[in-house]
Amino acid sequence: MAEAQASLSPALHSPPRPRDPLAWCLVLAGLFALLAGWRLAIPSKPYFDEVHYLPAAREILALFAEGQGAYLNREHPLFAKLLIALGMGLFGDNPLGWRVMPWLCGVLAFFAAVRALWHASGDRFATLVFAVLLATGFHLFIHSRIAMLDIVMVASLAVAAWQFAAACAQPEQGRWRLALTGVAIGCALGAKWNAIPLAMVPGITFFIARACAGRRRLFLSRRGAPVPGITLVEAFLWLGIVPLGVYAATFVPGYWLAEYLHPSPLAEKGLIGFHRAIFDLQSQLMTPHRYMSTWPQWVLNTRGIWYLYEVTDGAQRGVLLVGNPLTMLVGLPALAWCLAAGLWRRDAARMAAALGYMASLGLWLVAPKPVQFYYHYFVPSFFLLAALALTCSDLRRVPFGTWIAWGIPAASVAVFAVFFPILAALPLQGPDSYLGWMWVSGWM
Repeated sequence: MAEAQASLSPALHSPPRPRDPLAWCLVLAGLFALLAGWRLAIPSKPYFDEVHYLPAAREILALFAEGQGAYLNREHPLFAKLLIALGMGLFGDNPLGWRVMPWLCGVLAFFAAVRALWHASGDRFATLVFAVLLATGFHLFIHSRIAMLDIVMVASLAVAAWQFAAACAQPEQGRWRLALTGVAIGCALGAKWNAIPLAMVPGITFFIARACAGRRRLFLSRRGAPVPGITLVEAFLWLGIVPLGVYAATFVPGYWLAEYLHPSPLAEKGLIGFHRAIFDLQSQLMTPHRYMSTWPQWVLNTRGIWYLYEVTDGAQRGVLLVGNPLTMLVGLPALAWCLAAGLWRRDAARMAAALGYMASLGLWLVAPKPVQFYYHYFVPSFFLLAALALTCSDLRRVPFGTWIAWGIPAASVAVFAVFFPILAALPLQGPDSYLGWMWVSGWM
């Protein structure tokens, strides 16, 4: 009897797992959808990079409606432009039609990223803090309201992270979740090549975890992390072959998109040959731009981009892309903490936040693209805010840390409210109104 009681005691005294905050995640996603969708059609004319992507989407619509269309904006893959064209086909060639699919992708990115952190950490407090930080971090809000390619890529990467983390946490669902991970990775690549570094992470993670398990049948064993029941060979199918197949499928309409009076450049060169042309277009020397910046400026949040600043729709309006001045800086020591704590505790969620940040930012340290912009920090900012949320959860275990853990998301909301007029293109007093928000000279 004593032995039986002793064997049961660990289970009796083990801390209960926190409840899944799914309901709160849905509520917060709904609130973010309302906030980001408010006055979505203003400005009522294309602004910033919409002037490049909307004409390309119109040609895709012409292809499906009339059987012919020009292949515009060839330096980027097709998937994101296909989604923009779908929105225009459903709601018309108007501001709502241009931006409805990016808005939906923004809401999906929000929900998927929050669920990814929950499945990776099992930390209810960190998950909800992350939701608040993400909604008020500026990047996601602004890109959910403009017809650019980045939000489609980010939404796809967030879904891939969600499904992969869930496959690891719930291996009984591992097969179909890994399949969805592969599909999402393919969509991310089909939106923008910036996804390449993170697209490889799930497959590399699976291989390293299985190799470290020390199984004699490395490729055929079903035992061990990260997803028991799945062999390395099967994981290669879901995380290697499926993404490439989905990515290739996104180019199918391009075989009928002509290059002015010539046949489709994709049909002429083939898929592999056409990729060489894409690479050349992306890496060619570009004319210096007033808003070009470098990665140290992104990290320190010292260089922004005015997506809009002009009189439109009857008022002076502006949209400034910078990061939340509080969380972008407070998040830097949080990244260092998560890296150290993750390695010390062997905590997968904290290591993933720190290493994901380094992987997504590291691309821009070696990319052959000579002119870069702050919106390339969009993906790293997700990992930075995830690290900050996890650090807030850890702070509750130190004296007075609870006040800081609650204060950081509260202060993030307050800063977001201060900047809201130049995030959502609200009417401003006049042409010099922007000066009130110029806390850093590089934002002008």
